[in-house]
Amino acid sequence: MKGVVLDWATMSPASLQTDALSGLPVEWTFYDETSAENTDERIADADIILTNKVVLNETSLRASQCRYIGVLATGTNNIDLAYCHDNGIVVNNVAGYGTETVAQHTLMLLLNLATRFADYHRDVQNGKWAEASQFCLSSYPVVELAGKHAVIVGHGDLGQRVESLYRALGMRVSVAARPGKPNDNRTSLASLAPTADVVSLHCQLSEQTNKLVDETLLGLLPDHAFIINTARGGLIDEEALADALHHHRIGGAGLDVLSEEPPPSSHPLLQVSHPTLLITPHSAWLAREARQRLLDDAVNQLAQFLRQAE
Repeated sequence: MKGVVLDWATMSPASLQTDALSGLPVEWTFYDETSAENTDERIADADIILTNKVVLNETSLRASQCRYIGVLATGTNNIDLAYCHDNGIVVNNVAGYGTETVAQHTLMLLLNLATRFADYHRDVQNGKWAEASQFCLSSYPVVELAGKHAVIVGHGDLGQRVESLYRALGMRVSVAARPGKPNDNRTSLASLAPTADVVSLHCQLSEQTNKLVDETLLGLLPDHAFIINTARGGLIDEEALADALHHHRIGGAGLDVLSEEPPPSSHPLLQVSHPTLLITPHSAWLAREARQRLLDDAVNQLAQFLRQAE
């Protein structure tokens, strides 16, 4: 069988053990990056496709002999799942590989917002502490998280791990009902929002969750509330968030994802100069341990498919 890896560089493979992948009975072609313009050509002869974020739509897949797609990520919104289902293409993603590292990053964003770490660190680097008349700098307000109310949206392995970390800080935690799930008896996000000090997003992007945090929800939150998003950028109406930050209707936001990645320089949140807007470049998953688990799980899934196909 022929296989192609479309965006191998996203895995930073030089730091990983890749022998198991190479040992599969597959003739591999590796591409560091693949654009929309050359996707069709690169997958045309492939029985197996591994991809992280390259979009595989009906047009591309129709011209391919693909039998298997392995998504080197948890989200599958870049894959035309309906077409794959109708045409017998097996699609496997990898869940849970980044639970610890993404939870760690989530906590890092919240702690940085609460302590105004970036501002104080910058002032120290710029010599303001050395020039101070007092023993400390106190220019920026610090929030004690113990006793604060965190609302979690998405309560899978990651959401549960984040909950444990928040509770370890002494926070009170509520889990909101899953959007689009009418039989979920938990309290809705809209109902929890007025008392939320933190809204922490850990759900998948879907029709029901697209722009979940919109102008209406932002209007329900206290003006000191923080929003943390290490899930998908599309969960937030970014224009509305930029406006809320600009007019101080929200306390801050810590984001590891945006709706377009990489973002254009004109992205609304990149135009906001706000001390409590922290943006990291989709790096929450990058720990070597997490990437190795991701690759190992993807290889194991593919190996099982190959055995069944014999």
